[in-house]
Parts: sequence; C-alpha cells; structure tokens
Amino acid sequence: MTVELLLEGNLEDLNAIYAQAQADNLGYAGGVSPVKAWQVFSQGDALLVDVRSSEERKFVGHVPDSLHVPWATGTSLTRNPRFTRELEAKVGKDRVVLLLCRSGKRSILAAQAATKAGFTHVFNVLEGFEGEIDSHQHRGVSDGWRFHGLSWVQD
Repeated sequence: MTVELLLEGNLEDLNAIYAQAQADNLGYAGGVSPVKAWQVFSQGDALLVDVRSSEERKFVGHVPDSLHVPWATGTSLTRNPRFTRELEAKVGKDRVVLLLCRSGKRSILAAQAATKAGFTHVFNVLEGFEGEIDSHQHRGVSDGWRFHGLSWVQD
C-alpha cells in the first residue's frame, strides 16, 4: 500500500498503527486493540464488520450494530469467494473498517484480501471476539472482545 493514512480526531491513533503496519509490510492497515476498536466504532468513526460465520454470530454472540460479511461459511468454514464484493457493497472501499473474527486470525486474512482488492483503511481487531484458547481449552479468560467487557449481545 502506498496510500498515506491521515486521520484526525478520534482516529489519530490509527495513523501510528498504519505506519507500523506499512513498515512491517503486513498487507493491511494494522491491528487495533478491542478497546480502541470499540472506542472508534461506538463514536461512529469506523465501521465494525464481523467476519465470522452466521453460526458463530448466532450461537456465540455479536457486537450490536456491527455489520456481517463472513470470511468463511458453514460449519466447515468454507472460504467465501464473494467476500470482497460483499464487503464493498456494505462499506465501500474508502471507509475506516475494523474486521472482527473469533481470535483475530481469520480477520487478518480478510484484511489482507480486502487491501489487495483496493480497500484503503482495513484494520484487524486484535484478540477477536472470544480470544485465544487457554491451557484448559477455554476462550475468553484472558483476552478478546468479551473478556474486555465491551458491548455484545446473543440471540
């Protein structure tokens, strides 16, 4: 990416994240903590897109008012070949977009694909919605969106 990110106000912190991502050649705009993601999303400065499957959103929970564009679908998590087209239809290519998955790994792949497709400000939400698996095979005990007590609902 050669586009310079010059954001103001509540998004100034993202400029440093973007610069570091460029220096590290990540292939997307960088990683944002769940707390920072909630801050910029809840203030209307960015769009939050959940890239988990519909099943994950329904049975595990989701962030209110977040958008949904699955990176992979079904219980077998088959890669969604229409991901970037669906993302563009919902958010356009020039908005600040925060991608959220279960642990922050699929959303990296989604952010890289979106950036390659011409999106300019796509960030990954670090730690994901549930966080990493601990030694007892549990998620959400040391990191993740829910661990930080950020807004979420369950169907």
